[in-house]
Parts: sequence; C-alpha cells; structure tokens
Amino acid sequence: MTHLKPKDKAPAFSTVDQDGNKVSLKDFKGKKVALYFYPHDDSETCNKQACNIRDNYALLKQKGIEILGVSIDDQKSHKKFEKKFSLPFRILVDTDKKMVNDYGIWGEKLFMGRIIVSTYRTTFLINEKGKIDHIIEKVVSGKHAQQIIETWETPDP
Repeated sequence: MTHLKPKDKAPAFSTVDQDGNKVSLKDFKGKKVALYFYPHDDSETCNKQACNIRDNYALLKQKGIEILGVSIDDQKSHKKFEKKFSLPFRILVDTDKKMVNDYGIWGEKLFMGRIIVSTYRTTFLINEKGKIDHIIEKVVSGKHAQQIIETWETPDP
C-alpha cells in the first residue's frame, strides 16, 4: 500500500483530464481535493463508485470539496466513461503510471483468484495547503461520497 500518511505533503502532479485540459495539484491551492484512484474506466465497481460521486456531487461541492478521479486509462477512455455516466468531475490521465507510483498505490493484488498488478482503489483527501488530511484505503464504492464527507468531518484523534 501507500508509503504516504496524513500530514504528508501531497505529491505534485501535472497531467491532462478527459478533455485534454492541463491539470496540476497547484491549481487547487486553497481548496479541498478528494483525489480518488480507481483501477479502470467502465468496470462494475468503478462505475458504482463514479456514479455514487456523481449522484452526490452537489453535496460534495457544497462542502467545498473538489473531486478528481484518476486511472491509468487514456484520455479517450476517460471521455467515453464521462459521457456514458454523465460524470460532472474531472478524470485525470495517468497512462505513464507516474501518479499511481508517486502516491504508492500501484502493485500486486489478488483479483478473482489470481495475482495481478493494478491500482489500489484509494482516495487521498488533500487540504487547502496541499497536505494529506486523510487516506481512505477501504473504499466503499456505493457510498464513497458519504465516506469522503464523513472522513473529512471526523476530527483527528
């Protein structure tokens, strides 16, 4: 799993979204960002997660939370995924696997009885100063928006 922990500076990134627009972490200085990594566009669990965020997007925005999805799929795949499910948030391209490696969430895992190399479904909650407030490693896809809100609203121990 990730080598990062809460209070660490979030690794900087610069990439493009599903529309080909450049996106960098520094663009979100002064904002809360939920940076959620998922394995692939248009797979059952990833669809459930994206649609839950879509269905609760207004509430997330009301709470001042910017949503950025990330997978290793390309821009064309992301655009198709966005259109198919009417996703209102940006999906970042990480075909070179720089982000998944920088965030420490790329590796071997057991999937359907065999070992594969893939993205660990993980969400980093990054505060206004670019520091990680929380890391959600046990993502509940069908309730992920609520999980993001509840995790951020839970006071630190």
